[in-house]
This record gives sequence, structure tokens and C-alpha cells, in this order.
Amino acid sequence: MLKVTDLNVYYGMIHAIKGISFNVEEGEIVSLIGANGAGKTTTLHSVSGLLRSASGTVEFMDKNITHMAADKIVKLGLGHVPEGRRVFQQLTVDENLDMGAYAVKDKAVIKREYERVMELFPRLKERRKQLAGTLSGGEQQMLAIGRALMSKPKMLLLDEPSMGLAPIVVMSIFDIIETCNKEGTTILLVEQNAKMALSISDRAYVLETGNIVMEGRANDLLNDDKVKKAYLGG
Repeated sequence: MLKVTDLNVYYGMIHAIKGISFNVEEGEIVSLIGANGAGKTTTLHSVSGLLRSASGTVEFMDKNITHMAADKIVKLGLGHVPEGRRVFQQLTVDENLDMGAYAVKDKAVIKREYERVMELFPRLKERRKQLAGTLSGGEQQMLAIGRALMSKPKMLLLDEPSMGLAPIVVMSIFDIIETCNKEGTTILLVEQNAKMALSISDRAYVLETGNIVMEGRANDLLNDDKVKKAYLGG
């Protein structure tokens, strides 16, 4: 479904992503794990069109999207939940969700996706007319995911969904990620909480200073001594 080949990204003279290749198959949850500054967010931005790579290719649903505009990529069915949530603070919950559906022309589809989001996130239903900036961190994360789901994506890129959230809220967010996957949305997950990410993933890649240094079944990496020592506190 997603195939990244020999991707190179620079920030000025800094070589941030160094020729990485990875793939995500339809129906999977795949995690990119690694320390701060490893290049995880840069990778997602390159995939979703927010950042232009220097070389390499990104293919989604057998289409080359390497230098495609971000809005066109969304229309192909690739949604992105950015790091830090980035909700529209001065808009209501409903207005944020409307923004997520800007690429969808069919009103029946918008209505159906809205109802699905409200079912997934009952707390958002209670706060439909509330300004997004007044929501808690966990509620804003729910809104950011809900907004991305409004475009009915085939695949969702999730960037640090647990960041800054209380453990009980993190559990709830990860339950929702699993539910979305079971309902047919493929997931590429970037997450510093490696243990949580690996626990729900099919496969994973370990990123270090712009290089993929390990890859494999998530369960195997969860039990790997090197991964435990570097990322799982063991």
C-alpha cells in the first residue's frame, strides 16, 4: 500500500533522512520507533507531502506521490495526524471536523464519517460546540484523529499520539487506533512510547539518526535485548 524507497531528506546542510526504505501493507499497523531527533516526524512529513525529499520515491496505492501536493495526497486516501495535534484552536469541535472533510464532496459520506467519529469519540459528541482550544490535551488528540478520519482515509499517519497525555488517556487513544485498524484503516505510527507502539503493531522499524537500523515483527522487537535496552528501559 505504501512503499518508500531510498528516501533522502536534507535540512540545509543537515542530512536528516539517509536513504531509508520501508513498506506498509494494506491492513497493517506498522510503527516507526526511535529517540528524539531520529527522523521519525521528518519521514512522515515527506510521505504526506508536507516536506520535499531530495531524492528517493514514495508510492501510495501504486501511484508515485513523491512530489505531489499534500492536498492531492489527502484526496488519494492518505490522512495525517501531526505531532502536537495542531487543532484549529479558535474553531469549534464541529468546525474542526468540517475542515477535515474539505476534500470530500459527497454529503452522505461526510454525514456517515461524522457519525462514525462521534461513535468513536463520545467525549467529542458532548463538546461539539466547544472551542477546540478549550479542550484537554487528550480531547484535542481525539479531535485531531477524528478530523483526519473525516476524509475517509485508507491509511492514517499518526505522529506521537501519546505525547503529553496521562497514562489512562494514552490507553484510550491506543484502543481507538486499534479500532480504526480493525475497521479497515491501515496505520503508520510514529511513537516514542515504543512499548505501547510495539504492543499493537504487526511490524516495526527502528530509526536512528536518519537510518533504519532494525526491522521485523513487532513482537520480536519487543523481546529483542538491544531494543529493550535502548527504548524499553530494560
